[in-house]
Amino acid sequence: MNSFKRVLAAVAITAVAVNAAQVQNLFSDHRAMGVDDILTIIIVESAKAGSESKTNTSKASDVEFNAGSSKLIPPMAFGASNSSKYDGKGATSRSGSLSATVTARVVKVLDGGNLVIEGSKTVEINQEKEIIKISGVVRPQDIQKNNVVYSTSIADAEITYTGKGTVNTAARPGFFTRVANWLF
Repeated sequence: MNSFKRVLAAVAITAVAVNAAQVQNLFSDHRAMGVDDILTIIIVESAKAGSESKTNTSKASDVEFNAGSSKLIPPMAFGASNSSKYDGKGATSRSGSLSATVTARVVKVLDGGNLVIEGSKTVEINQEKEIIKISGVVRPQDIQKNNVVYSTSIADAEITYTGKGTVNTAARPGFFTRVANWLF
């Protein structure tokens, strides 16, 4: 019976030690540091790009031929000319911005201590789904005290924003329009 009490006491002490290790103190740092820790990512992205192209060409050629100055052949002259001109211009521009908050999970800790993160968020309103996915590498020093990281501090960031639903389907060109655009 005495040995049973010792085993029971050992189990109780082990359980208390494990719970104490899991409890964080009021003054400890609650930043993500290991696999399955959670981070809040504030996505603030904007992009703007454009290009312009101009081409001007021109070409002209003239040919003249004069023949006949003898008594048998009357004088003849003929000529031809050709000219071509091309003016081409093209421009394109695109801009976009995305602001969102997504919670991500640490999926791996790299040898140098950097954290590989992945997260996604799906919001559905009136049968319209908006899906935001993010992944990348976060340096521990970029994690703020409230466990927040800005998307501009994520290395190898991959951020996707997609939508599914009636509005997205209506905004997409029809099949024949897409085929015509592909052909021409």
